Amino acid sequence: MIKHHPSSKLLAGYATGELPASIAIGVAIHCKMCDQCQSNVDALTAQLADQVFDAEITEPMAYENEQFDLANEAEAPMDMDFGNMIAAITADDEISEQSMVRSTSITVKGKNFELPAPLNNVRMSNWLNIGKLSRSSLNLDEGAIHSHLLHIDADGEVPTHTHKGFEITLLLDGSFEDDMGTYHPGDFIELNGEHNHQPKTKEGCLCYTVADDALQFTEGFHKLFNPIGSLLY
Repeated sequence: MIKHHPSSKLLAGYATGELPASIAIGVAIHCKMCDQCQSNVDALTAQLADQVFDAEITEPMAYENEQFDLANEAEAPMDMDFGNMIAAITADDEISEQSMVRSTSITVKGKNFELPAPLNNVRMSNWLNIGKLSRSSLNLDEGAIHSHLLHIDADGEVPTHTHKGFEITLLLDGSFEDDMGTYHPGDFIELNGEHNHQPKTKEGCLCYTVADDALQFTEGFHKLFNPIGSLLY
């Protein structure tokens, strides 16, 4: 069962189309896995539509070239045969075939994963393997905001760390846990510099992650990697 969801602010930003592409992808994937959040987004979208179509027009439309418009109006037929127009449109019985949306699958460490539809047309880098961690970057060109697919092998972990900026983790497959709880597919976790955690997985997992700054390792010899942390996120 999904226990962690995007904030109401992120859902509203998704409905209005104001989120960066990487975060919008994460919210879209979560909504496909979570009926509750999809219902909330549908309600927000309906409210926005009502606001647009119910808005009163306070000023008449202005024409930049009144003579041109009057000339066109004079040449336009006064009576239009809408019946014949509709008949002509509906007379075309040719069927437009829609192409099937093909799912995209990836193989990491010998295991196959089917990616969610929002990732189907996103270009990804080759996998970088560091011990039990494997990472593929999404090529979205969003400056400081970086997004990845992160795979952790069974009995693997990410060293204890906090965050210089924000980090979003959406679990796609498997499970992992930290001091704050246990996470399952569909869980959408938002973290920042106030959080310090050490994700571990017994069975292995695949995550979609978004961050706008480097991790800050906080324990043991892993702190030695902090000077190059900006290269690792």
